[in-house]
Amino acid sequence: MKIRQQTGLGGINDSRLPQTEDPRSNSFRSFILKIHERCNLSCDYCYVYELNDQSWRSRPQVMSRHVVDSVSSRISAHAAEHAIPDVDIVLHGGEPLLAGAGAISYAVRAIRSSLGSRTRAHFSVQTNGTLLDENFTNLFEDLDVRVGLSLDGDATMHDRHRTFANGNGSYAKATAAADLLASRPQLFSGILSVIDLNSDPVRSYEALTRFSPPDIDFLLPHGNWSVPPPGRAAPSTPAPYGRWLARLFDHWYHAGDESPGIRLFEDIMSLILGGSSRSEDIGLSPVAVVIVESDGQIALTDVLGTNDDATGLNVIRDSFDTALRAPQAAAVLAPDLPSPCRGCPVSRVCGGGLHAHRYRAGSGYDNPSVYCPDLYYLISHIQRRVAGDIARAASGAGRAGRPAGGGSS
Repeated sequence: MKIRQQTGLGGINDSRLPQTEDPRSNSFRSFILKIHERCNLSCDYCYVYELNDQSWRSRPQVMSRHVVDSVSSRISAHAAEHAIPDVDIVLHGGEPLLAGAGAISYAVRAIRSSLGSRTRAHFSVQTNGTLLDENFTNLFEDLDVRVGLSLDGDATMHDRHRTFANGNGSYAKATAAADLLASRPQLFSGILSVIDLNSDPVRSYEALTRFSPPDIDFLLPHGNWSVPPPGRAAPSTPAPYGRWLARLFDHWYHAGDESPGIRLFEDIMSLILGGSSRSEDIGLSPVAVVIVESDGQIALTDVLGTNDDATGLNVIRDSFDTALRAPQAAAVLAPDLPSPCRGCPVSRVCGGGLHAHRYRAGSGYDNPSVYCPDLYYLISHIQRRVAGDIARAASGAGRAGRPAGGGSS
């Protein structure tokens, strides 16, 4: 039972949990670089290539060395100005492996060289896996770059959405990449999986755990009040995503402590217990992340492009400190609750949900998340389970661990 790890009952293991931080952030610590602005898949839920955000069409396919050099110097200056000891760099896209080994190697080496010894860069790449092979994994091992994989459950679940342009599924190639990463666990950072209400949550989870990822991130499909996600057509709609996730939580919660972490659940539990979250999806912790597009344009979150929000800044001429002062920065660096959410009993944990999911044409972002009923259902469910187990453990009436014979307690 995961409560042992979260509370220290029977032994503490909180290395993956966030620590409580100052509610405002005055620097960026994570940088997402869109080193290739195209993708070789046509996933039907993709907010960039298949839905609202078509800004990629006007950008170069590959981030040039000139832009990479500008990014490198801007990150170095920002780290020096704020005395930042460590930064996270995510090579992203599109599909970043389309950029090729040479472009990836140049970017990693240029940024590390610019940072020098005063700031350590932790690199990762997020890929759909279709191009991952021994040559790339050897390169990533040489460069000390970890690899995150996008994979949606079993073959039926995955190929329902994640197809090539000709309609053929990508599952076989993606799972070949997963097997390769499982054989090199030092490279494997985890799996991203988009929730599909037509898939069974436990089957989805078990299909992914066979690759032994250290973590699994289950993502809500992107949408908002003007462009609702599947199953969330009206405010009165029941909580299908909340129920899906609650079923998964119950299964995961009673799995062994060696099972993969699920960030959403760990963040909710941390917030319930007075901690903070590690992402912008939940809670009100500042998210010190900045995105650089292939042409050098700076964005403050990876999904606000669906709503035509842009900073108008570019690393070629603008610093990351300038981006800190952009009007859009407050939403992610000093997040606040939408006014309708104030007074809600789960608001400190929910935090109003992902900022982009609050958007409604004509009224902006001062709305609850389009997933409000789902978040309320899931958080309430987890609160009841965690509170009950802590009370039993504290009173000595029960053991905070896997119940005898498995199942629910």
